[in-house]
Amino acid sequence: MKCRMKPVFRLTLLIFLMLVVLITGGFTDDRIRLHYNERPPYLITVAEGIVAGLTATPSSLAFQSAGIPFVWRNTPSKRQMHILEQNEGRDCLVGWFKNSERETFAKYTKPIYRDKPTIGLALFNNSKIATGWTLKDVLANKNIRLLTKNGYSYGKFIDNIIVDLRPNRLNVTAENTKMIRMLSADRADFMFMAEEEVDGVLKSANMLRSDFKTVNFLDTPPGSYRYILCSMKVEDHIIEKLNHWIKPIDQGTSPK
Repeated sequence: MKCRMKPVFRLTLLIFLMLVVLITGGFTDDRIRLHYNERPPYLITVAEGIVAGLTATPSSLAFQSAGIPFVWRNTPSKRQMHILEQNEGRDCLVGWFKNSERETFAKYTKPIYRDKPTIGLALFNNSKIATGWTLKDVLANKNIRLLTKNGYSYGKFIDNIIVDLRPNRLNVTAENTKMIRMLSADRADFMFMAEEEVDGVLKSANMLRSDFKTVNFLDTPPGSYRYILCSMKVEDHIIEKLNHWIKPIDQGTSPK
């Protein structure tokens, strides 16, 4: 005697199988993942799924104007570069510098922002370092301890000087707020920072602005350009669309 499946049970089984297909890959999210980490005034979460700031806002506008679906993902900076190197999905990073190593595994858009000249941040009472010196003189002094972030580029000019002079350096994986606390604890004498973010980072670290000083170097060039970096799986026509909508940031010709 044959056992016939009841219509209700058949319908339930069909719905279950459809759900399994959706969960295991039948449904794909084609949005580009736009990775960032909280970094005022460049990248600031203002609401769920909404990020604004000096680099976030022009990036969002470019994606929206080009009609390219995207979603913000809060990701530690060290992890972000690893994601691009793995090239497992359609991922982009916001506001990073360009260097030759990254160009081997990432695609770049036109620049979205240009920093002011990089400065040094030190405790106010630190007499080892002061405004008016050249960066080369500072880094050549082995009594001055430099604090840097591992895997981070400070632009070609500074990166090259660090390689050439091999300063007394403490290289860490921490974010800027923790690095500032390390300065406060006398673990190092100074760190590099974009002038734009000093006040915001000190506030995030719960540090008094009056306890710190900024140091300007005589030989520091104009600030570096910041770009959107994308994995190789992001199609070239996507980069072209973004470039079309990214507004020029200089009066003259923008760099490539």
